[in-house]
Amino acid sequence: MEICRPLEKSQPELQSPLNSFPSFPTSAQTSVPLHSSTSRGLALLTTMEMELLLLRALERTLGIVTKPHCRNGGRSSHIPDGALLQRLPSHFHDSCLNHVFILCIDLLLLLITFCIFIYKKSAASCKFTVEPLPQSFSKLMISSAIFNSFLSMLYFGVGIWGVSNDVLPLQGWIVVLLQGSALLVLNLYVSLNHNRKQTHWEIAVVKLCSALDFCLSAFLCFTYLWQAIIAEKKLVSVKMVIDILSLPGAILLLLCAFRGRKINAGNYPNANSEPYYYAPLLGEEAMASDDDGDDKVNPFAKAGFFSKLSFWWLNPLMKKGKEKVLEDEDIPHMREEDQARTCYLMYLERLNKWKSAKKGSPDEPAPALWSTLLSCYKKEILLSGFFALLKLLTLCAGPFLLKAFIDVAEHKVAFEYEGYVLTLTLLSAKCIESFSERQYHFQTRLVGVRVRSLLSAAIYQKQLVLSNAAKLTHSPGEIMSYVTIDAYKIGEFAYWFHQIWTTGLQLCLALLIIYFSIGMATIAALITIIVTVIGSSPLTTSQLTNQTRLTQQQDRRLKAITEALVNMKVLKLYAWENHFMEMIEKVRKEELVSISKLLFRRGCLMMLFGSSPVIVSVITFWACYLLSIPLNASNVFTFLATLRIVQEPVRMLPEVATIFIEAKVSLDRIGKFLQAPELQHNRIRQKSNSGFQEAVEVPIFIQSTEISWSREATSSKATLRNINLTVKPREKVAICGEVGSGKSTLLAAVLGEVPLINGTVSVYGRIAYVSQTAWIQTATIRDNILFGSSMDPVRYWEVVERCSLVKDLELLPNGDSTEIGERGVNLSGGQKQRIQLARALYQNADVYLWQEYVMGALSEKTVLLVTHQVDFLPTFNLILLMSSGEILKTGTFDQMLESCQEFNELVNAHKNTTEGGKVHIGSIGESTTDASTTEIKEIYRRDHNLAAAAASGDHQLIKKEEKETGDTGFKPYMDYLSKNKGFFFCFLTVLFYFLFVVGQLAQNYLLATGIQNPGVSRVTLFTLYGVIGCALPFFMFLRIFSLVRLGCGASEAIFSKLIISLFRAPMSFYDSTPLGRILSRVSSDLSIIDLEVASKLAVSLGSTLNAYTSLALLAILAWPVLFIITPILYLIMILQRYYFNTAKELMRINGTTKSSLLNHFAESISGAMTIRAFEEEERFFSKNLVLIDNNATTYFHNFSASQWLIQRLEIPCAIVLSTSALVMTCLPLGASTSGFVGMALSYGLSLNVFLIISVQYQCFIAESIISVERLEQYMHIPSEAPQVIESVRPPANWPSHGQVEIYNLKVRYQKNSPLVLHGISCRIEGGDKIGVVGRTGSGKTTLISTLFRLVEPTEGRIIIDGIDISTIGLHDLRSHLGIIPQDPTLFCGTVRYNLDPLSQHTDLEIWEVLEKCQLREAIQQKEGGLDTSVAEDGSNWSMGQRQLFCLGRALLKRSKILVLDEATASIDNTTDAILQRIIRTEFAECTVITVAHRIPTVMDSTRILAIADGKLAEYDEPGNLMKEEGSLFRQLVHEYWSRSTNN
Repeated sequence: MEICRPLEKSQPELQSPLNSFPSFPTSAQTSVPLHSSTSRGLALLTTMEMELLLLRALERTLGIVTKPHCRNGGRSSHIPDGALLQRLPSHFHDSCLNHVFILCIDLLLLLITFCIFIYKKSAASCKFTVEPLPQSFSKLMISSAIFNSFLSMLYFGVGIWGVSNDVLPLQGWIVVLLQGSALLVLNLYVSLNHNRKQTHWEIAVVKLCSALDFCLSAFLCFTYLWQAIIAEKKLVSVKMVIDILSLPGAILLLLCAFRGRKINAGNYPNANSEPYYYAPLLGEEAMASDDDGDDKVNPFAKAGFFSKLSFWWLNPLMKKGKEKVLEDEDIPHMREEDQARTCYLMYLERLNKWKSAKKGSPDEPAPALWSTLLSCYKKEILLSGFFALLKLLTLCAGPFLLKAFIDVAEHKVAFEYEGYVLTLTLLSAKCIESFSERQYHFQTRLVGVRVRSLLSAAIYQKQLVLSNAAKLTHSPGEIMSYVTIDAYKIGEFAYWFHQIWTTGLQLCLALLIIYFSIGMATIAALITIIVTVIGSSPLTTSQLTNQTRLTQQQDRRLKAITEALVNMKVLKLYAWENHFMEMIEKVRKEELVSISKLLFRRGCLMMLFGSSPVIVSVITFWACYLLSIPLNASNVFTFLATLRIVQEPVRMLPEVATIFIEAKVSLDRIGKFLQAPELQHNRIRQKSNSGFQEAVEVPIFIQSTEISWSREATSSKATLRNINLTVKPREKVAICGEVGSGKSTLLAAVLGEVPLINGTVSVYGRIAYVSQTAWIQTATIRDNILFGSSMDPVRYWEVVERCSLVKDLELLPNGDSTEIGERGVNLSGGQKQRIQLARALYQNADVYLWQEYVMGALSEKTVLLVTHQVDFLPTFNLILLMSSGEILKTGTFDQMLESCQEFNELVNAHKNTTEGGKVHIGSIGESTTDASTTEIKEIYRRDHNLAAAAASGDHQLIKKEEKETGDTGFKPYMDYLSKNKGFFFCFLTVLFYFLFVVGQLAQNYLLATGIQNPGVSRVTLFTLYGVIGCALPFFMFLRIFSLVRLGCGASEAIFSKLIISLFRAPMSFYDSTPLGRILSRVSSDLSIIDLEVASKLAVSLGSTLNAYTSLALLAILAWPVLFIITPILYLIMILQRYYFNTAKELMRINGTTKSSLLNHFAESISGAMTIRAFEEEERFFSKNLVLIDNNATTYFHNFSASQWLIQRLEIPCAIVLSTSALVMTCLPLGASTSGFVGMALSYGLSLNVFLIISVQYQCFIAESIISVERLEQYMHIPSEAPQVIESVRPPANWPSHGQVEIYNLKVRYQKNSPLVLHGISCRIEGGDKIGVVGRTGSGKTTLISTLFRLVEPTEGRIIIDGIDISTIGLHDLRSHLGIIPQDPTLFCGTVRYNLDPLSQHTDLEIWEVLEKCQLREAIQQKEGGLDTSVAEDGSNWSMGQRQLFCLGRALLKRSKILVLDEATASIDNTTDAILQRIIRTEFAECTVITVAHRIPTVMDSTRILAIADGKLAEYDEPGNLMKEEGSLFRQLVHEYWSRSTNN
């Protein structure tokens, strides 16, 4: 049985313009058949036969006259095939094709060697090298060098002799000379560099070159031996002998190139050594342990050429993902050249080169960010571009092969087994296309990861030195968006970069192929494409405008959400959640309008470009009809196959344009941020190498006429004026004055935080700084105290003892190993201050800058203290009294009392507030704060046990971030589609695209059946084709409309539910959840849902439908292929399941690592001043680099896994396509007519394209749907009690009396945690003034939290004016109570907005309140009045002024019950006295509950409520408690005055 159909003696030539040229007759037209006997099977083809095959295919496809011999002077000769075979031995090596082949190989070898040389020159400092084995030149190397050098000289001699004697034709001596040159250069490079250090890439390329040389030599040797032995031609020439001798030379060269080498452990950090890590935060576990060093080395760093080509290096991770749920420690680290530090240093190197080159032209602007990035990664971009070009060229070979297959189906064959050869050629082309495209995608993704890491590091480093003026332009929320959104988009752009030019080049090549298929009708196709592009330009332009507007709206939303989340406790206390939520939803509605416009315009672009192949084909066919160009199955389906191949790239043009626009906007934003002004604190900080106190006479020196926060400020508006200050070693200087007098600005000037200083400010030595608002990291208490210093147990516990932290540590579940929340949200105000005091004291610095009370441990240190507490002033060597930005008076305490009236007023105000505070104290023994070494060791052993218990993670206040594990199936998809009729719109999207695909199928079926049928009129055929084509864009439009409704509806519903869940979450959620986790969800995850999920889902479904349509068509038209398609489909499902086990976990880990990165970002932004003061920028930057790498490695392995999967799917699909082509052309099937062959193969050639896009977008949507999973976690947070209970609404004037009754109140924070309050019962009469006192951790804050129901009682009741507060809604409760919170909080906006955000009061009422709060004068001096701007966190107002704003809110609200939670901590005594008088006057008939920060503030209270260990210790009048021996209140008063006296 014959496999191929017999060749017919005569086949009529298809008459077309292509066949008007003279061509070689086919083998069927000659008297000598080629391999006529099929009993020999598939005989080996000679090279000449291969040449004839290619010549004939080229002639048939392009219609070009080919010349098989070059020695006949270029004359075309029609020689019978049999005669050609007879002349094969003597003419073969002189053929043009053979010469072109050898020339190409030799030129490629020379080009590669030249590129290696250029690379070595530009990368001379490369650290990643591989050393040869330590030995001298071996005998093998010497033999290879001598032998190949001798051969190259022979080549040169033959070439030169041929030129001089005209023995060889022109191309002959060129070939010989190039052969000699290539051999010589390659031989010299391998020989001379054998014992030198080389990179892995150099070694791989040298091996490749040696292998190419071996293949060429083997080819030449084989053909000559065939000529001499098989063909029995005894002709021998010098060149023949040299070519045969080149084979052993190539073998020697190959052995030398593949000789063993060893890794240079000194230069390569991942070999035989522990991987390189950045310094972790002290106290934390190292990012990796010593014993896992080898396991954590990225296999990609050690992979060889073929392992990288096939992604074999990823197999261990894929296998591990199949066997278990992946954890963070299972993922290898990034290679050093891919790590953030390496990328950032490369970026700095480029900037430094530019700075050094621009000397003499300082006004020249900095280079654009895109040009800097391009210069950093131009080599990688060129390499990926080479792979993109190779993929494009192999892809464009498809239509040629299709035409050749159709010719075979029409029995126009060059030789008997042409079908088999074409099948192998098609399979090879598809395999090369697969390998090149995978490397192209992988390399661009890798560049994207490097760029994203570089930008993230640069943004972090920039925010550490950002000036205060720049912070007004770049808010913390915006800086976070630069990392979460903009850096991500720029990193993604690297993947799409080559699409810009490859799509254009692919269109040009497609037009060229179309021209050779249909001739002049190509002009019609070209005009149609041009019109389409011109028509899309307005949409593309509007996309840029919409994208810019959307980015600004995203910034506004993220800024508002960040501000609300940071201050959520304040919002709940004021009952402002609903107002802020409505404000955020208003911004979100504007954002959704922009999103819908953006998606719709993007969809219109997709419709325009997606339908363009249909429109082009209709117009082109009518052009062929009008121009009388003959159409047949061959040129029609070549044309359609070409259009089908470019259909998906063209359809992706809108997405490419969108990515380009987004990247441009993001580049501009980040570039503007990186060019923002920086602090110049380095000019202030000076170093001292020897003993500080002895070497430096003046630690702090200030001589300045003007110090201002604004560079544009005039002298009259400067913050500080005429400051002259000299502080000597060991001197203690106190700065005091009224609120807003400039005390904090003076301290900031010493730190180098103030941008404008006219004069000199110098500070010598290390600085320890304690800010007025405590800054606490999300870390253990020990890590916060050590702050990067090494652990000294004795010193550590001495500091803990001195800062009165021992009692606090005993109360915490894991002692000093307890992990505390961001900003210390789960600590009291006093605990936070003591921790930062301990942090400063442990540093053993030279200069201490404090905004708290000083301690005896600093007797040998230089101290500068800002304080409102007059009690400590007598112990200072120097006191500065400030007023209106100037130093009013300086001197000792006694001198100031004698000579300064203002200072006397300050001291007298303090005495008035404390009058009566010292009476009846009696004699109480003072307790020493010094601890013996034995006691310290005992405390250390006890706490060490707690730390061991904490290592297990039990009872930690900060919970580990949750993430889904395993295969969640379709649940996240169901969650997404269940929002706002998502299922319905998804169904419509798929339905309309299905109709589009069916329409295309119908069009192609019409052509397949009618194009060769003479009974079908061309007019009728093209009319039906055009009618269907005109309907297809309509289906696309409906699909786009449904897709936009799907995406916007789901985004709106998800955000609405998310924001409600977050604002209704209890405070316990915020106490245990770092802000970065929430921000990563409301920024990057939400952005993905807004712009990517719906479109990726649609493209995934559409491309899958296309791929399976192609497979079904192949199965129908070539049914034997089912035997291959069935197992391959099963293999595809197995591979996808295998892949998703690893990929989903990688994406989930990517989400958690991103949260850690953003949390560290947010903390560093809020604590930048403290970080700079301690000069810890490098350590924090190093930790940030580690977090960037941890996030990058999950992303790197995830996209590598997707390339691993696609490559393993493409090869089976190439086998299916090749088998289908072979079956349809070689088996007598009913569908083997040329029309159906063309139709099937036009679909089959695009199968790989559709399959790639299908699998890619399945991977993309699987990655993106993780964002839905992560948001779903925060959409179902257990809620607080209802805001309003309609059936139980309190009266509008409730509470009218202010009576509070507490019955057996018991409170615990978590279900199984111990009680915090143990059965407190008391009665507060209306109008009473209650002072709540107690030691840290006693339960004072918990009692206030329970009153506002931030914490729900476990047992007991609180009744206010007869209403049990647990029975009414939270909004009704909190809106009727007044509070001045512990942390003074201002919001971004205006003065009016901060006092009355609900707009319930008139301007007159607001001005009256401002006057009472001592703020009217300060605000009237501002140009805006009540519309004066307030920066985020109120950073442009002093701490005391912020406290006064909070008092103003309470005065405006005028609640019957007012709670002051340590509200006067930041106010000077004079202002405090005034405010106490205001509170007594304005709230005379109100119940006032004051949590005492300073004992004197509660001395005039009606009653004192003393709490100890969560129990009610005392509840009586202050006078009675002071008389009672053993009274807790009496002890606290004594300790306060003792501390004042001792300090």
